[in-house]
Amino acid sequence: MREVSGGEVAGILVAVFWAILVSFLAVALARLAQTLRATTKLVAEVTDQAVPLLSDASAAVRSAQTQIDRVDAIATDVQEVTSNASALSTTVASTFGGPLVKVAAFGYGVRRALGARKDDAPARTSRETVIIGRTVPAARRERRNRGKRD
Repeated sequence: MREVSGGEVAGILVAVFWAILVSFLAVALARLAQTLRATTKLVAEVTDQAVPLLSDASAAVRSAQTQIDRVDAIATDVQEVTSNASALSTTVASTFGGPLVKVAAFGYGVRRALGARKDDAPARTSRETVIIGRTVPAARRERRNRGKRD
């Protein structure tokens, strides 16, 4: 038998470790390849589902923009109608307001005058009577006057 030198033993050990390392790397590369295939499949499925979703989202955004444009047009029209109504209200108030107030005041005066004639009572005066430096309200004055008559 031949004697094996230390260098040969070291070479054999390095070769065995190298073989083990290569085996581990091969297994790791096989698993990495499998993971990459699964990832590629997942990305393809997500892409297949995302494209219709993105097109639906784009259509929804376009529809929302159309609705916003309509609401903006309606708001503009409402603002215009409001300003027109305000101008009309001002015009009517300035045109009919003064004469209507005068007619109402005249009617009130006529009613008051006719009411005073029907009662045949003298119009009450709201003058206050001064008694020894004091002012007595009309209601208290009437009570005092009643007491003096009795």
